[in-house]
Amino acid sequence: MSFLVLLLVLWVEKFSAWRRRVQHDGPWLRELARVEANPGLAALPWLSLALLVLLPLALLTALLLTLQPLAHGWLALPVHLLVLIYSLGRGDLLAALGPFRDAWRRGDSQAAYHVAERDLALEAEESSALLLRVQGYLVWQAYQSFFAVIFWYALLGPVAALAYRLLALTGEHAQLPALRERALQLRHAFDWVPVRVLAASFALVGNFVAVSRVLLHELLSWEVSAAQLMVKVGRAAGDLPELVLGEAGVASLDELWQLLVRAAVLWYAALALWTLFL
Repeated sequence: MSFLVLLLVLWVEKFSAWRRRVQHDGPWLRELARVEANPGLAALPWLSLALLVLLPLALLTALLLTLQPLAHGWLALPVHLLVLIYSLGRGDLLAALGPFRDAWRRGDSQAAYHVAERDLALEAEESSALLLRVQGYLVWQAYQSFFAVIFWYALLGPVAALAYRLLALTGEHAQLPALRERALQLRHAFDWVPVRVLAASFALVGNFVAVSRVLLHELLSWEVSAAQLMVKVGRAAGDLPELVLGEAGVASLDELWQLLVRAAVLWYAALALWTLFL
């Protein structure tokens, strides 16, 4: 059933607007604000994180355990699908990059700076550094929006996928430094394995030698962040040209996107074989 859900997610992502309808964070954000406004909970960040993350996971687990014995488990399929859709990243990555791509293609660096700050929340002092940051943004957002969620769903099911997204939301929206720090610590642990699996996938579908050089030093490092590793490995695997204005710079973004697509195809092929031989 898990592989069927993964296929349905692709269909939903490509041919429908379900994701925007399912991904309503309002109730959870209101609960986050309520927890942070409570002085007793604010002094206990681990307890706050448990209420924000573990409580929804417990409710989801109870629901799945109730549905699993019914109709050979097929009644749980809609729950799996809805949870997985909710756990994907927010927004449309390619649409967000569109204005930057247009400005960069025209060679209009001022407009590129403006739209990067407005749409992507990115800043840089030089044009080459700006393109590098946008390349990193593309790879990181694709990883945390899709690959990490798919990895944890395939490995441990919808509860793990939802846990990843709730930790990500806490890290992004929490106002209390202690709560945000705990969430980011746990997310770093969640990212450690899938980011390296994706890096290995990049080696298989991209420049194997260049990726191997990067991974040789970073493979077992706990200190390097998932975002930093993704940027390094993505650029190495894509064998990207010099960071310049114009069509060549936009082509580097296209190459990175195709690299991500090839990695996704590889993951789905591996999951299909895993499903067949289990």
